[in-house]
Amino acid sequence: MEKYVIYSHIGELSKPNNGWVKELNLISWNDREPVYDIRTWNASHTIYGKGITMTPKQMEALKELLKNI
Repeated sequence: MEKYVIYSHIGELSKPNNGWVKELNLISWNDREPVYDIRTWNASHTIYGKGITMTPKQMEALKELLKNI
């Protein structure tokens, strides 16, 4: 089982009808440096789905790309 610490809950992206929530968080996986993380979580944040992580530099690049759409 992976160890994780959610340092900052940034926001919810969607709430499907299954009770899970897709969120953007700042999280550390297995005692590594915190990364931005987009994935689905159950209500108690004890079970999670597949997701994507981005370093702060990658998140900044994504932010710039999103400004153009």
